[in-house]
Amino acid sequence: MKIKEIRNLTNDELNAKLVAIKSELFNLRFQHATGNLANPMLLNSLKKDIAKIKTVLTERELNINTNSDKKAKA
Repeated sequence: MKIKEIRNLTNDELNAKLVAIKSELFNLRFQHATGNLANPMLLNSLKKDIAKIKTVLTERELNINTNSDKKAKA
C-alpha cells in the first residue's frame, strides 16, 4: 500500500485494515514455517504496511499535519 492511499482512509477503515493485514501475516508465517510460502518477500511487505498504518494512526492521535510540513520543506 502507498502512504497516500493510507492517509485517505478513515481511522475505522485503518483499524479494520490493520486487523486484516495482521491475520494475513499470521497465516503467511505458518505457510513459511511449513515451506509452502511461494513469495517470502510478502512477509516484509505486510510488516511495512502495518508500520505505515500505525504511523498514520499515531500522527492523527498527536495531531501532526504532514501536508504542511512537506510544503514548508519544498
